[in-house]
Amino acid sequence: MVPPALAIAERDGASGRALLVALAAGLETTTRIGLGLDYPAFRARGWHGPGVIGPFGAAAAVGSLRGFDAETVARAFGLAGSQAAGTFAAWGTPTVKFHQCRGALSGLMAALLAEQKFLATRQFLTARDGGLYQSYAAGGKPEAVTDELGRRWELEQISLRLWPSASSIQGMTTALFDLVEKHAVDPAKVDKLRVSLSQTVYDLHGHLAEYKAKFDALISAHYTAAAILYDKALTLEQYEPARYDDPRLRRAAKEQIEVRPDPALSGVQAKVEAAMTDGSVLTAHCTHPRGAYENPLSRAQIEDKFRTYAKGVLAASQAEEVIAAVTRIEELSSVRRLTDLLRAAEAARSERAA
Repeated sequence: MVPPALAIAERDGASGRALLVALAAGLETTTRIGLGLDYPAFRARGWHGPGVIGPFGAAAAVGSLRGFDAETVARAFGLAGSQAAGTFAAWGTPTVKFHQCRGALSGLMAALLAEQKFLATRQFLTARDGGLYQSYAAGGKPEAVTDELGRRWELEQISLRLWPSASSIQGMTTALFDLVEKHAVDPAKVDKLRVSLSQTVYDLHGHLAEYKAKFDALISAHYTAAAILYDKALTLEQYEPARYDDPRLRRAAKEQIEVRPDPALSGVQAKVEAAMTDGSVLTAHCTHPRGAYENPLSRAQIEDKFRTYAKGVLAASQAEEVIAAVTRIEELSSVRRLTDLLRAAEAARSERAA
């Protein structure tokens, strides 16, 4: 949802306030259409959310920026739904990220075609023959889409992912950081690190003790736990070959980390136990991961995450300018101020190459 909104806001010179409104509209639309799907039924059929519901949110965000009336929005949603796709057959491969990219592009295309009067059904969600809810979730729960709309906002429950590991193991990651930060754990003194996950999360992430390459490492509970134990950090650097191919980490993931399902846990809840060589056991439990709406990140944590990934891309002074621009985004007369700052390093690299 964000990339097409940012692209159109930059193209049109929209204000920062208009971009924020568009992002809110896109996020609310995405989530509410997802609620209407009846997710357990939707998931049982093998569908993967980003490529299916993402196009609607992207179209809503672009429509907000372009000032669409209700008729044009309806056409955009019909076009978005006609491109909705992506299943969990892609799990374990980078194609699951393609679903997100394709969802963004599909929503952008849907909005731009709708603006040009391209005809599409107004009943794509609820059509008896081929409607999204009928086809993807045996009817879904369409009443949930507009339930308390205007009084209750799904956006208030937004979560931000602090670490680059899979979203469903953020609970495990939180528990591990709680453990190593509280006890300053020496990995050489850990006999076995036991990780307990809900059955659903275990099925997705608990079988990759012998991960192969980058994407395996990203979704492997074993490798992620080993990286946190040894590095006391988890950034994209931990998911580069120089780190995940380290023989010590591969051995730790296979032999030192034990991952198991726990029927007492649900969702992203997790427990970790470090059985130490001296016979003691250190424990930590996570109900709500850092970044969940019940356990929100501080402004400082969000800014620090940006600084971590801006290194090598933006100069430190440029990174601070970006942070300042985002802080006062409602005051920006044009989003181009922000995108120009983000593009400054690219221009500098091009000049050096020339």
